[in-house]
Amino acid sequence: MTRRPPPKDRSAHERGRRATVAQSETRSPFRSASHDLVTLYGAHPVRAALIARKRKLLTLYATETALPRINELAQAAGLEPRLVDSRDLERRLGPEAVHQGLLLEARPLQEADISDIVSVSGVVLALDQITDPHNVGAILRTACAFNVDAVIVTERHSPEFSGVLAKAASGALEFVTIVSVVNLARALDDLAARGYARVGLDSDGAESLSTITLSKPLVLALGAEDKGLRRLTRERCDAVARLDLPGPIKSLNVSNACAAALSVVTTRLG
Repeated sequence: MTRRPPPKDRSAHERGRRATVAQSETRSPFRSASHDLVTLYGAHPVRAALIARKRKLLTLYATETALPRINELAQAAGLEPRLVDSRDLERRLGPEAVHQGLLLEARPLQEADISDIVSVSGVVLALDQITDPHNVGAILRTACAFNVDAVIVTERHSPEFSGVLAKAASGALEFVTIVSVVNLARALDDLAARGYARVGLDSDGAESLSTITLSKPLVLALGAEDKGLRRLTRERCDAVARLDLPGPIKSLNVSNACAAALSVVTTRLG
């Protein structure tokens, strides 16, 4: 008598099939995060990267609604946008990200050195371990608006120049020269050797930024919100000045203080 083979476990087969389908449906269309991958999202950062073309552009993702607003720029930059759903972008960026239907994968901008700074406005910013990406992004936006020659940051204790920071910078990341240094005090010495006057900004500064002697080229040093200027940074400054504010509050968020200080500096320097 021939024995029949045991019945197939159809339930296990069905579970496997469903798992395969689910995996294919949730597989991300985006590249995996890596040190040489920058993610830019939102209309202004993406448009600025496509216009400036200062970095290698990899892949542009757009929702059906956003595509008509970006397609011409994308084609001019040699990119064929990939259609994605808004939910794909939310899974990649998180539900709080204001992506406006656009995400661009690209390579980091080419690194710059102090010797690469070209003096046009004659003003450089030095950020002393400011770590909040929203603040740094806002500072970059202000720096771009005031045509600042460069923004110097520290390699450590600085945010990633991508994502949230790029969104806060609203496109300025593509147009401001960013110099990353290992030692800010040494960088300030280097700038002094190149003829820069060095002024630190501090709410407890002994002199007013409105009356202190200023000259071009000038580097304005800004400290982190919690610590302010570090000792070595303060010691390298030729002067530490304050903003004279008429109201009862005498200190500002660092990005707002930067905007107010640049307004004073550029007006006085002409």
